[in-house]
Amino acid sequence: MKVVAVTSCPSGVAHTYMAAEALERAAKEAGIEIKVETQGSIGIENELTKEDVAEADIVIITKDMGIKNMDRFKGSTVVKVSVGDAIKKAKPLMKKIQEYVENKK
Repeated sequence: MKVVAVTSCPSGVAHTYMAAEALERAAKEAGIEIKVETQGSIGIENELTKEDVAEADIVIITKDMGIKNMDRFKGSTVVKVSVGDAIKKAKPLMKKIQEYVENKK
């Protein structure tokens, strides 16, 4: 299973990166492959490629701030969560994603 995510927060500093780290840690613990793009105060880092998006079972987007280049996710299954939930509820989020993808097969 592969997940991609884009994190961003209104100030573009701490919470953007805290969310990315929490999602990466929870995915690793769940055995899920993940790549997280951050859109912070210094711009886009670890940018998702077309291949990353095409191979992903799920796209996670933090919804507190407008995400640049949203059109690249057209046709993908997108889950929108708050930055706070990405940080505090990453483990349950990964579990729900696993259940969704397994039931979809």
